[in-house]
Amino acid sequence: MLRTHTCGELRTAHVGQSVTLCGWVDTYRDFGGLVFIDLRDRYGITQVVFSPSFAEMHAVARSLRNEDVIKVTGEVVARPADMQNLKLETGEIDVKGRQLEVLNKSKTPPFFPTQSDLPNEELRLKYRFLDLRRPGVQQALILRHKLSKATRDYFDEQQFLEIETPMLGRSTPEGARDYLVPSRVHEGSFYALPQSPQIYKQILMVAGYDRYFQLAKCFRDEDLRADRQPEFTQIDVEMAFVKQDDILKMIDGLMARLVKVLRGTDLPLPLPRLTHRDVMERYGSDKPDLRFGLELIDLGEIARDCDFGVFKSTIEANGRVRGFCVPGAAEKYSRKQIDELTEFVKQYGAKGLAFFRVKEDGLDSPIAKFFSPEHQQAIITKLQAKAGDLLFCVADTFKVSCAALSALRLRLGKELNLYDPQELKIAWVLDFPMFQWNEEEKRWDAEHHPFCQPVEEDIPLLQTDPGKVRAQSYDLVCNGYEAASGSVRIHDPAVQQGIFNLLGITNEEAEARFGFLLEALRYGAPPHAGVALGLDRWVMLFLASDNIRDVIAFPKTQKASDMLTGAPAPVDLKQLRDLHIKVDVPK
Repeated sequence: MLRTHTCGELRTAHVGQSVTLCGWVDTYRDFGGLVFIDLRDRYGITQVVFSPSFAEMHAVARSLRNEDVIKVTGEVVARPADMQNLKLETGEIDVKGRQLEVLNKSKTPPFFPTQSDLPNEELRLKYRFLDLRRPGVQQALILRHKLSKATRDYFDEQQFLEIETPMLGRSTPEGARDYLVPSRVHEGSFYALPQSPQIYKQILMVAGYDRYFQLAKCFRDEDLRADRQPEFTQIDVEMAFVKQDDILKMIDGLMARLVKVLRGTDLPLPLPRLTHRDVMERYGSDKPDLRFGLELIDLGEIARDCDFGVFKSTIEANGRVRGFCVPGAAEKYSRKQIDELTEFVKQYGAKGLAFFRVKEDGLDSPIAKFFSPEHQQAIITKLQAKAGDLLFCVADTFKVSCAALSALRLRLGKELNLYDPQELKIAWVLDFPMFQWNEEEKRWDAEHHPFCQPVEEDIPLLQTDPGKVRAQSYDLVCNGYEAASGSVRIHDPAVQQGIFNLLGITNEEAEARFGFLLEALRYGAPPHAGVALGLDRWVMLFLASDNIRDVIAFPKTQKASDMLTGAPAPVDLKQLRDLHIKVDVPK
């Protein structure tokens, strides 16, 4: 080894020892006589002092600059009490340099890893090798490692087997687009990179591997967001001979383990279990942020009887009038700011945003005159408001009111600091609708995927009222994010084919696309269920970050570009000829 210790290791117990350190020059201070270097590696920083008593070494030290890589041998000495830096774990000692070797010089970097004012993300991703030296990024990757290890340890203790599934599979497009890989051997045919190991892990259940997990790499060619990447890692889990409750309890245990390992605290179990219908009514979202209130309240009865035409006509058209109370916010938002909020909810389909300031004698609003004193008091009572509060309402379809009020709720929660960013509020959302109506194509689509088992008591509704069928599916939500999703699978091939028929997938099409799964189900498939947790997203949540690129070593941009390597990029024409591919890019 070139070094005897790391730059975060030395303490007063090492005083008097001769040590060798290697690392990067973090800061450089030349006082003419003594030269002070803060030497950095991923473990920490140690201050090294070079004296002019060693002339040749001192001259080399004076030539050092930020990000040079050096090797230093010297004696550990205690700092005087008035020169200690207790903010550093190594702040009570120095290393007096005796030997210095420059292992590599650095060009002047476009930014420094420890500078406080970071450049734009595009530049940092282009020079990701420098960005990865930042302590914040290093801590994220360390936490990611610990989360992965704790996950593997937990499932190993629970008798699970980690089994790798193929990266090159068959394209079975469901939802997001596949990334396709052309085959040179099979002319004109393509593999697809997996969107998830869904079908393979179901086949593993049929094969008798009753407890499977994998930290699986997945790929989806879809539009990106701050919490989404084209390639991502999920904690993939499947169990046989279980019911829904068994899966929920198993993942409850995993979450308790991760919180204990990464936060050092105990997570109360069982995790809360909410129904899809309940969260849509109360929060307008199937992935609610439960760290704060501002719950949605229905005002339909009041709206029906009042004189405000927008409210009345919405109810008559079978729409909904809903709102929430923002405690103590009556004077925190000016009319101009409320107008900005009105434009904000319009992005989610709302036609407008009604607001009321709560006074001691009633409501203050441009539309207050349309509400009698009795109706005003009814609104105050219904929204559990008091003087000084601010009320917001949206009148529209259920879907639009959910989207608009949910987005507004999240925005106000952040703007008004209504929650602790470090808090983790985790809960299950159950009983999702099995199907959603595709108005454009006039047919039913699967809400999650076509392999979900319906709730047993709802099976008769498959033939009469599919819209009311609930799936045995479940999402784990945390702080406004969907952080896991799963379901009890269909293990009866006849039921599976019935679901395909309802979705407009013919027998022939089902055999062509999913024949290998259907055939496996005909050979003694056990009842089974599974779930997948977004590993990248959980690391992001534990770090209280809002950007998933901060927790991935080599992420893509929002346009799915790799700024470091330049991918995606054109390939050599010979490679295209070998694959029998002709590129026809529109001008």
